[in-house]
Amino acid sequence: MSVVRRSVGEADGPQQEPVVLVDESGNAVGTAAKHEVHHQHTPLHLAFSCYVFDPGSRLLLTRRALGKLTWPGVWTNSFCGHPGPGENILEAVTRRAREELGVGLRHLSVALPSFRYQAVMANGVRENELCPVFTAVTSDPVRPDADEVEEFEWVDWPTFRTEVLARERDVSPWCTEQVAHLAPDAPSSGGAEPDLSALPAAARPS
Repeated sequence: MSVVRRSVGEADGPQQEPVVLVDESGNAVGTAAKHEVHHQHTPLHLAFSCYVFDPGSRLLLTRRALGKLTWPGVWTNSFCGHPGPGENILEAVTRRAREELGVGLRHLSVALPSFRYQAVMANGVRENELCPVFTAVTSDPVRPDADEVEEFEWVDWPTFRTEVLARERDVSPWCTEQVAHLAPDAPSSGGAEPDLSALPAAARPS
């Protein structure tokens, strides 16, 4: 199993980008700058997670850059992000794949449309996200942004899932929760259009 390392990043991405604040029903209620959102009293906001597979059904696993504000150096799913105000969430996922990993996506699908989680770091910084989960396939070489990704590897999905559920592999708290709800088999490489109807209102394209 090969592991590819990148140099340590110096920042946690563009902190001024706006994120969408949401209420308990998943409706947009405002925006805030990213750097103002993540703290000990983080408001509920919209995000997404994506699990990227290769044509052989291996999962792209990434380790968060050491300069990240939240969970630096922790292994997690392929990538996460925040859609901007008014941005189509499918376009946001595709954009983030390019920005963070340098890859294009095919067969983008909604896996967990209403996933929500909270997690608290040892220093008290809290994640509080309404975070739909997507799966996708890529055939592109991975060229990660060093400010986002410390290293990456391709892993066998059933083995990875079993290890996470058995607490034999440490990953981010959101990845741990998500894996428990994802299918034991890697997603199909079929080309069906993603069903967006079950997404929270703030994430559904207008």
